[in-house]
Amino acid sequence: MDAIILIILAVLATAGRVIGLILLSILTGWFLAYASIKSKFFENIYIILIEVFESVPVITFFPVVLVIFITRVGGPLGVELAADFLVFTAVVWNIWMGEYQAFKTVPREMVEVVENSRFGLFSRLRYLYIPFSVPRITANLFPSVSDGFFYIPVSEVFEVGVHTYQTFGIGSVLDTFVASAQLFNIEMALLILGIVIVAIVIVLREFSKYAVGRYTLDTDAPVMKRGRLNLRETARVFAALSKNPLTRLARYYKYREGDKHEQTYEKKEKKQKRYKYIYASIGIIILIALLYGVVSLIISVKPSEWSILFNKTPFLLTGLGFDYVRVGSILLVSMVIAIFLGYYLAVNKRAEKYWIPIIQSLSAYPAPIYFPFLFILTEPFMLSLFGGFTNELYVLSLGFVSTFYYVFYSFWMGVKAMPSEYWEITKNLKLGYFKKMRKVIIPSTFPYLISGISSTINSAWGGLMIGEYWPNIYGTHSLSVHTGLMKTIDIATANGDLTLAAWGSLIFGIIVAIYSVLFTRKMMDLAQKKYVAEEGVYSA
Repeated sequence: MDAIILIILAVLATAGRVIGLILLSILTGWFLAYASIKSKFFENIYIILIEVFESVPVITFFPVVLVIFITRVGGPLGVELAADFLVFTAVVWNIWMGEYQAFKTVPREMVEVVENSRFGLFSRLRYLYIPFSVPRITANLFPSVSDGFFYIPVSEVFEVGVHTYQTFGIGSVLDTFVASAQLFNIEMALLILGIVIVAIVIVLREFSKYAVGRYTLDTDAPVMKRGRLNLRETARVFAALSKNPLTRLARYYKYREGDKHEQTYEKKEKKQKRYKYIYASIGIIILIALLYGVVSLIISVKPSEWSILFNKTPFLLTGLGFDYVRVGSILLVSMVIAIFLGYYLAVNKRAEKYWIPIIQSLSAYPAPIYFPFLFILTEPFMLSLFGGFTNELYVLSLGFVSTFYYVFYSFWMGVKAMPSEYWEITKNLKLGYFKKMRKVIIPSTFPYLISGISSTINSAWGGLMIGEYWPNIYGTHSLSVHTGLMKTIDIATANGDLTLAAWGSLIFGIIVAIYSVLFTRKMMDLAQKKYVAEEGVYSA
């Protein structure tokens, strides 16, 4: 009984840690996203940082965790802050990216309303940007919860060199049970964890319905025939219109229109420039801090060590090339599943009712906990079938389960959030499945897709980080690939070679920064110019 109580408390502590850090991510993301759309300079730095840190797996933050929290803070508080930081880095980036992309694609007509109404910062956030971002946040809540639980085993219990650190939670409790071979307690822990995950999934599913119904920009008010007044239908019309964000803004604008103290154009321009300077200054401070950290790192490394690191750079780049092939394969499979299954579930309520909780439960269940059991059960069969390629398939599978849900949930929520007028067009024109996808569905969900694709690519590295080098995954069995940058960083971290691990992470971060400028930023600019589905409602 004492073990059961311990398991329940540990699961609740872990769930509270994950949910609390997700809420913190949402709150901070609103202000950062607003600052990014107001300053191009801040936006460039912000997007690059998100892309880099989302791509860099949680495990590579261990050197930072060791220095900042374990060494300088120390004690139980330092370990708890370290665990919270590691979980935070697992759940925050896709939420911040989703909020930024939502703010970036707010229809211009709605932005003009809040600007002409002279809204302040908090009023703009309250009446426009936050409501418009809720569906995008909802789409990212599912993968964030999944990621939070996925990385619990390596966040609540982590090793750097010969030292092991842990804080209270289901990850540390399970680690204790596994070390002492308490099979019954392991099964009970997995069962109770599954029950809590299912409960969270049900709550998220109900919230997603509420978010889509209340905060999606739509004009699905019933159309009435001309004739005598029908009070029932009139009530339905006003009920539908009252939920429209633009209608609420219009009411506020009407109230403010009578304000005698109108602001001149020159004052508005001056105020906007002042805000741009503030946001640019924040961006410069962040850039200076990063450059200071880089310079400090360079100075602290001896010339002889730099020679060793430069000699190893071609090997690291080769490993990175192999890893990008793996990430591309994972993305391709994830995209196919997202587009076909995501669309099917979005338009079939009955199937959605059962399959979304199942998919969410499976994706939120920490793969590092159950994957060793699957490995030992299937390894003989897989070896007989695929031979030397077996380990690659295991690593790709681990990478897939760690990231496929990003693009899946983004596309699924994007389809659900499509304005009803677009569905009417597809019905009236009697478009076939593939033509409807090409002409309407994919263009309408393009901002959601870019968000999901970006997070899928960036988060696949976490699964690769765990799978490419997993010694003693089960008993004497190990999982390892021949070549990969994540494997090299894993081995360097396990051996306490933090210099090589940091150098590999730096090279990786530079490549990701280039990718963020060439791909993510350009795709979001394209989505803002051509693929904001809500603007089509106004154009019509």
